[in-house]
Amino acid sequence: MRVAILIDGGFYRKRAHALWGDKTPAERADELFTYSLSHLNRKDDKTGEKSSLYRIFYYDCEPLDKKVYHPFLKKTIDLKKKDTYQWTLSFFEELKAKRKTAIRLGELSDSSAKYQLSEEKTKKLFAGEIALSDIKEEDFAFKAIQKGVDMRIGLDISTLAYKKLADQIILISGDSDFVAAAKLARREGIDFILDPMWAPIKKNLSEHVDGIQSVMKRPSGK
Repeated sequence: MRVAILIDGGFYRKRAHALWGDKTPAERADELFTYSLSHLNRKDDKTGEKSSLYRIFYYDCEPLDKKVYHPFLKKTIDLKKKDTYQWTLSFFEELKAKRKTAIRLGELSDSSAKYQLSEEKTKKLFAGEIALSDIKEEDFAFKAIQKGVDMRIGLDISTLAYKKLADQIILISGDSDFVAAAKLARREGIDFILDPMWAPIKKNLSEHVDGIQSVMKRPSGK
């Protein structure tokens, strides 16, 4: 059984950090590759044979090279000088060197780039539970809207299904935006598996896949 593994990069990096902490670009790339291949260790229920990898598709966006104002620090931050900028580029280079791995890059919207107060702190602030003096720098996170990533995932799912390039698609994501693509693949006879890496998912996503499977051992308490 030929298996295509599709990875929502933004989701994977955030979830992997929550599960396994900080890692170097090389370590994170090795981790991703090992995690992906863990799906191939299962034997087919009918034939008893192990699956074979068609290809790993990784979807993400290149980091922004611009300056963005930070409302808490009251100054402009040069994103190119941030550690995450070079880390991300190095991580992509590490992935490119992996066997049977293809990278599909969208882009981050310049106009949407901003440092934003977390939703939790915003709610508490307007509810009067905390004051402005309680807000800290770590309560802000950089946000930017991805462009083209969902489209690339959907197009690849359609191509894999229509051209019969794979018998099974494994999508590593927690996003419900891929329901339509999952339904299309299943109508074409593709076994569609979702791996949310133990994260909770919306009901409508679980209803339109053939199975949910997170692999490897889940870290305790994560």
